Amino acid sequence: MIARAPYLFLLLILIPDLYLDRHYWRHRMTLGKRFVYWLPSIILVAYTIALTYEKNFIPDNPYILYIYLLLLGLIAIPKAVFMVFSMMGLGVCRLFHTKKNFGNLIGLLCVPVIWYILLYGSFVGFNKLEVNRYTYTSPDLPQAFDGYQVVLFSDAHVGSYTTRNQYVLQRAIDSINAQHPDMIVFTGDIQNTEPQEIYQHMDILSSLKAKDGIYSVLGNHDYGDYICGNTARKVANCRETMSLERQMGWTLLMNEHRVIERKGSHIIIAGMENDGDGIRFPQNGDINLSLNGVSSTPPKLGDCVLMEQSSARGGLKRRSFIILLEHDPSSWHRKIIPDGRAQLTLSGHTHKMQFSLFGWCPMTVTGKEVTGWYKEGQQSLFVIAGLGGLIPFRFDATGEIVVLILRCATPSSEVLAEDDI
Repeated sequence: MIARAPYLFLLLILIPDLYLDRHYWRHRMTLGKRFVYWLPSIILVAYTIALTYEKNFIPDNPYILYIYLLLLGLIAIPKAVFMVFSMMGLGVCRLFHTKKNFGNLIGLLCVPVIWYILLYGSFVGFNKLEVNRYTYTSPDLPQAFDGYQVVLFSDAHVGSYTTRNQYVLQRAIDSINAQHPDMIVFTGDIQNTEPQEIYQHMDILSSLKAKDGIYSVLGNHDYGDYICGNTARKVANCRETMSLERQMGWTLLMNEHRVIERKGSHIIIAGMENDGDGIRFPQNGDINLSLNGVSSTPPKLGDCVLMEQSSARGGLKRRSFIILLEHDPSSWHRKIIPDGRAQLTLSGHTHKMQFSLFGWCPMTVTGKEVTGWYKEGQQSLFVIAGLGGLIPFRFDATGEIVVLILRCATPSSEVLAEDDI
């Protein structure tokens, strides 16, 4: 599980309570009052133990889990933070031979901040949506595609939308259609654990419209690996997810590509299967298969798909302009950059951790690609913050739809960010 973490949760619940009971409540409360104090923790411990028997990544009914996690955050985390500052204050008191423990005051001041973050992120932040616009320029983009508009969304995790907040998903789809895009792309994780989650949202997801179609890839949650079962069951779940995406009118790219034509010119939209670290996340991506037949050099006269001649550049031939969809951005340095063919890679997966403070995401300390633009030579990566999440919580990491406007430009041009809308 999330059920892989219950033992950590038990420590998070019990250690702060034991500390507080020993240092503050034991000699100040009657046994009855202490029992009342311990009762919420006893309930949390009981459910935590029950989670150890959960075979799937999350329970079949996730809503009880969501309530549990919210209570864990509101009750256990403030106690843990208070304990840390209190212990630091005790250390300072012993070091400087003082009696006033200012750590207690700091810990108490942190409590309302934690409550605000948790309540806002759960009941407001998760329901918010941004539509952000960027211009991407490339000397390899054919003139016929100048101004071409691609709308990107990712990590829908539709199993997290209930009748209470399904309007958030509907609003996201309406916002995408309102852009009147040339192409819509989805970079994986349509579900939390299994395809049954998708059925109640089929009508909403099927309403997406784009001139050149909707293209998608699978994310790590789409392969059936988050349910308990043998390989056959997981494969069957993955195939059902694939079938549902195709029934919705999406073109699912499984290590393959398509050619988009306009006025005798072409661009390539390619999709690579999820290519994670091979330990926690599936490593199924094959860049060579995804771009099979696509040359990394300017095409020779007569080449079927890849020849593009620019009168604006005195007849110079461009190499193919490629948009590559890959759910996991870690693959960009591992496989995509060494391959060298895809100018623009679009990814999701990170969700911007669904948490940041003043725009700073803690995950950035890892040095990994977390959110926004990254550039190496003539290759660029954009990592979107995604729409939803396995846990319905977002704080300062608002769900995002991105509108990319492609521009034909000189080799010295850069990626330009426009104002948010």
